[in-house]
Amino acid sequence: MKRYRHWLRIILLLPGLLLTACAMGPDYLRPQVDTAEKFRMSQIEGKSIANLPWWELLQDETLQQLIHQALQENKDLKQAVASVEEFEARLGAARMDFIPNLGFDANAPAFGRMGGFRFPGFPTPFNYYGQATLNWELDLWGKIRRANEAARADLLEREENRHAVILILVSAVAQAYFDLLQLDRQYEIAQQTLASWQESLGLSQAQLDAGIISRIEFDQINAARANAVQQVAGLERQLRQKENELSVLLGSNPAPVARGHSLAEQQMPPEVPAGLPSELLQRRPDILRSEQALAAATARIGVAKAARFPRLSITGFLGVASPALSNLLLSNSQFGASGLGLAGPLLNAQSLGFEQRAAEAQARQALAQYEQTILVAFKEVEDALTAVHTANTQRKAQQEQVEALRSALQLANLRFQSGITSHVDVLLAKRTLFEAESALMATHRLHLVSIVQLYKALGGGWVLSAIPAQKDISG
Repeated sequence: MKRYRHWLRIILLLPGLLLTACAMGPDYLRPQVDTAEKFRMSQIEGKSIANLPWWELLQDETLQQLIHQALQENKDLKQAVASVEEFEARLGAARMDFIPNLGFDANAPAFGRMGGFRFPGFPTPFNYYGQATLNWELDLWGKIRRANEAARADLLEREENRHAVILILVSAVAQAYFDLLQLDRQYEIAQQTLASWQESLGLSQAQLDAGIISRIEFDQINAARANAVQQVAGLERQLRQKENELSVLLGSNPAPVARGHSLAEQQMPPEVPAGLPSELLQRRPDILRSEQALAAATARIGVAKAARFPRLSITGFLGVASPALSNLLLSNSQFGASGLGLAGPLLNAQSLGFEQRAAEAQARQALAQYEQTILVAFKEVEDALTAVHTANTQRKAQQEQVEALRSALQLANLRFQSGITSHVDVLLAKRTLFEAESALMATHRLHLVSIVQLYKALGGGWVLSAIPAQKDISG
């Protein structure tokens, strides 16, 4: 038993030695990325809007509750969470490669005669025996360490993917909600327009019967009324489809969706500072996800390189064996052996070289993807900043247009009441106002969505702490 104690001491000393051993392959370093001092379209300095929790940016309580439901029930998010749990388990399995692999084996002959016991204390299929086996690969070249680095990076990549899904989900629910509010208002305006043309058609029928207008004028008014009918039907279809789309994001079957404030009542911050471009590299989940994919690919170069070198293992077994169960625990029934095992590639060495080259090429692909992700991120921020700025300017101009058309409608009513113009002029002024109001609502929705897209592009919104308590929105 002394030699077993000697081997035990060696085994206990080996972990410290292995920790100081070299690891094949390059160590991961974050690539250097050139960033501008500020965004091109950033006109306001200050703390980035992305630092706000989403419930402070999106202050409609009904919208907050819808987002809360989506974060609880959305199937894509549940899949992302389960993926994180999967790779947590995979990392745990990879860490177990650091410790010895211990197993046991036992046998009790139930059939046949008791024979074949040629060597005392050594197991055969005709013996009663039990043995424990040990196999421990020594991580001389850092193969296991690099594999653990890759597994950890894979886990962090899935965690950043979960953050990215949350970010996309929050912005998608908000955008679909604003789309729905815009369709609500357009539907109301379309119904008002249809009612106006119905009134105009009745008046025109009386004028046609009295010979005041021609058949062509009557047909033109009737065609305009028919166009209003199809617009109402089209908007009703879009409303139902948008509710169905939002229901899927909420993780539920298609159903009516609750509304809170109208589109015109939605509150957004008057100023939307973007912050520093360099902050994207620490905040935006898709950039962090690509970086972890690069880190994993870099670690796998070391795994592939270490596979080309010999593997050194400690192996051993210890047990008892006897042809009779009553003699199983006697001293002469004991057996055991231990030693070092060396294994390495010969004929497949060239194949392993190709595997290393493939791993290096995968790392270059991951680097290019990382750099491309950063470029796309900066583009999306600049696009969103441009959209916020231009939509705000456009909305102000359209608001002036609507106010002017309302004044024109009041004047047309006064002229009609004074007998200066016909009622048709009033209806035409009303229709023009309805069209301008519809365009204003579309631009207002564009402004709100642009702010949400900027928030998403800056990497805000995935923080889950301090979510407002869910309320009943069924009514």
